[in-house]
Amino acid sequence: MPKVLKIHPDDNVWVALEDIAPDTSLQWEGKSVKSVEAIAAKHKVATDDIPEGGHVIMYGTVVGIASSPIFQGMRITTSNTKHAVASTRDKVEPYVWSAPDVTSFSERTFNGYHRKNGDVGTRNHWLFIPLVFCENRNLKVLQETFLKPLGYHKHQDQRVDISSLIDAAKTGIEDFSNITIDSTHGLEGNRRVFDNIDGIKFLLHDGGCGCTRQDADVLCKLLASYIAHPNVGGATILSLGCQNAQISILKEHLAELQSEHEKPVYYFEQQQSRSERDFIEDIVRKTFEGLVQINKIARKPAPLAKLTLGLECGGSDGFSGLSANPALGHCADLLVALGGTAILAEFPELNGAEQDIINRCVDQKTADRFLDLMGRYSARAKADGSGFEANPSPGNIKDGLITDAIKSLGASKKGGSSPITEVLDYGEVTRQKGLNLLNTPGGDVESTTGLAGAGSNLIVFTTGLGTPTGNIITPTVKMSTNNALAKRMGDIIDINAGTIISGESTIAKKGEELLNLLIEVANGDQIPAAERLGQDDFIPWKRGISL
Repeated sequence: MPKVLKIHPDDNVWVALEDIAPDTSLQWEGKSVKSVEAIAAKHKVATDDIPEGGHVIMYGTVVGIASSPIFQGMRITTSNTKHAVASTRDKVEPYVWSAPDVTSFSERTFNGYHRKNGDVGTRNHWLFIPLVFCENRNLKVLQETFLKPLGYHKHQDQRVDISSLIDAAKTGIEDFSNITIDSTHGLEGNRRVFDNIDGIKFLLHDGGCGCTRQDADVLCKLLASYIAHPNVGGATILSLGCQNAQISILKEHLAELQSEHEKPVYYFEQQQSRSERDFIEDIVRKTFEGLVQINKIARKPAPLAKLTLGLECGGSDGFSGLSANPALGHCADLLVALGGTAILAEFPELNGAEQDIINRCVDQKTADRFLDLMGRYSARAKADGSGFEANPSPGNIKDGLITDAIKSLGASKKGGSSPITEVLDYGEVTRQKGLNLLNTPGGDVESTTGLAGAGSNLIVFTTGLGTPTGNIITPTVKMSTNNALAKRMGDIIDINAGTIISGESTIAKKGEELLNLLIEVANGDQIPAAERLGQDDFIPWKRGISL
């Protein structure tokens, strides 16, 4: 008999854990339902008749409203269901949390880079930052100058030698499907010169000018948080000179973070230089001094309380809320119980989960800030002709996430069950231990960019469909929701939660397995696929129009 799952006692839908043929008998705890159509794995089947206008209930709350009658055994689809959420009310009583047992982790440490302000990095990077896109070409010149000679040449396992294709083209061949592509021999990078520097990173972006002053200021604020980040040892800043995102604005935000003088940070303005060649040479000489300086910092033991974990999902599927997300949530609870910090982002994917979040806030002030940021974001989206209900992507819908509420209630499982201690807007840096909320879009890279800026020195990214997304300064661990994805895209997946669906593991065991992996990643002993492949993504959230 095909497997189904009822998540909450109040639900009127079951989740198909495998493909279901028409006219198939399904059972859950004594209730029997016969499918009236084919239902693909990850999709939902109605367990009762739902009249037009009736609520579709999943996770124990409203996830949709029937736009036409839905009969028992039918599949829940975009044709018969529209997005809807339950109404919210104020926080009415203190939240009582039952923390998980962390005895097996209480004495564990990780080897990190200790900064003067008490933060600890899981990596020690040098960061090149342009204040405006006009400097991106100069950054590419600097990439060629630094990376391979210093041993930071990436993508060796993905590059291919095309000499065999060139030779074939010279003979007049036009069909290359049967031409053997040679190995990557000769493309390897040099041995690393600086043993204590994990990476030299180049933060390319398309902002800094032609935008609103607000976006220029937010960009500088975000860039300041990257410079101040515990995973960054120092930075080189390139300015053209005439752009909106000025050096002075960046310095103001750095001063607010009290980190400008903690690390070597060098500023260069091209419009004040004698020539482009002199500009590049000055940058190279000064940066080399900084590299020598931060290479003196070595890894030392630190408590797990110094870890700040960013919680992210993307390319989600109908199993995300059943396997990888709750496993990540348990891992986050373990870390919070150990005195660490977790950050849950993607506000459009909390639409429908508001009441649970309100109830978990440590006080009404924290809940009010969440509701204020959520409300203003929603209103802005509607003013632009859309709304949170438009969040599910075609891939999400194809794999069973047919309303934003279904997606959101599954996505919110990444936040576990611990109290919410702080609510941050985009570009702000966490200052409170425990679970934080961060206002970001649902877009993967805009969100991970914000998570790193908020101080995450590790990120876990759950995915059901597969995505190579990473972050330029923060190691990003990819966790699959299903076994098929882990097998098919094993080159980008670091840990598989699909064994929860197949019954070989539990949410708690997978959460503990994940935390053990994160400790190894924090040590530098394990390099996640996104980091190994050089997936250095960075896309700031631009809220204003272009001017």
